[in-house]
Amino acid sequence: MGCPRNLVDSEVILGNLKNKGYKITDVQAADIAIVNTCCFIKEAKEESIETILELADLKTQGKIKKLIVSGCLPQRYKKELIPHLKEVDAFVGRLSLDNFPKERYNLVPKHFAYLKISEGCNNNCSYCVIPKIKGRFRSRQIEDILGEVKSMDENNTKEINIIGQDVTSYGLDIYKKPSLVRLLKKIISETNNIKWIRLLYTYPNHIDDELVELIAENKKICRYLDLPIQHVNNRILKLMGRKITKEQITSLIKKLRNRIPGIAIRTSLIVGFPSETEEEFQELLAFIGKIKFERLGVFMYSREEDTAAYDFKNQIPQKVKEERLHKIMSMQQVIAQEVNSKYLNTEIEVLIDEKDPKENLYLARTEADAPEVDGMVYVHSKDRLNPGDFVKVKIKDTYEYDLDADKV
Repeated sequence: MGCPRNLVDSEVILGNLKNKGYKITDVQAADIAIVNTCCFIKEAKEESIETILELADLKTQGKIKKLIVSGCLPQRYKKELIPHLKEVDAFVGRLSLDNFPKERYNLVPKHFAYLKISEGCNNNCSYCVIPKIKGRFRSRQIEDILGEVKSMDENNTKEINIIGQDVTSYGLDIYKKPSLVRLLKKIISETNNIKWIRLLYTYPNHIDDELVELIAENKKICRYLDLPIQHVNNRILKLMGRKITKEQITSLIKKLRNRIPGIAIRTSLIVGFPSETEEEFQELLAFIGKIKFERLGVFMYSREEDTAAYDFKNQIPQKVKEERLHKIMSMQQVIAQEVNSKYLNTEIEVLIDEKDPKENLYLARTEADAPEVDGMVYVHSKDRLNPGDFVKVKIKDTYEYDLDADKV
């Protein structure tokens, strides 16, 4: 459950079990069920608990024999969970970064993969519980990562999505200096089949000129950057512990767009942070209208125990949070349509993800779309296409988030 980082952990767990002779099967046919949980925000906790209860019901009915709960929820709430979930046979916390197997059990189509290069976080944003769950920032050794990447490359993986709580801090702990560029250069030089390398979860403060130039110069690195800014009002940014100002954010975005023409910037925002005034929200709204992010996600502030912001005064009512979220998404819908309209009648390369059940229709993505979170390209083709194929298409129609195209 939860983010791609959890997905990687699930693939590692299943990979280890498979190597020990266990057969991976659908939960309806299983003896043992493992649920890898998320508890980042309130909704994630509720979804995790709901899933555990569904599996507990299967155990009560005798359909599964053992139930294991792993990941973030037991890492954070094990003592509280034990008395209430008697059906659970074991609670297991976070996964160690040591001994990642080169062969994971694929839970996504084999032509793309997530590559976790670090765990934990030292940024200590006031709203975020990740350091409490995942611990301090820890990087994997370059040699360990490259071993996994080479295995992916040999298995004909076409796209890797690099993940961690903050990939731009990679290497600071073990190499005593930022080492993401060094890692990327090694991945580029030592792989043949991997054509797209995508960076997810970059921290605005830690993006340096060396990284910007590498993205600009190397075609293997997608012209796409996941750049969560969370807010732009300087008072709110300071309360959030973000260690960056509106002026610095504006300057960074300008630099990225100047040096990497055509870059798609994805950002994440939080509305309803404690004490956020209507005027400060309007400042954020105006900024979105001016910058026109190519991709954008927005969350309502979730009040989490063990975070500094939990005790902040002037918590915002739920209804106000919902209204603010709706206003941003309404604006972004118009912006997204405008961004997509620029593709009309152009020819671009896309990566085929799957065949639609409808005849001669395929689901694909552009370089500007990360798997599972961004838009799709609906490709019409008389030729048979396969997942993992890169094909040239002509865009014949555009929508708010998706594109419609014919294979050239």
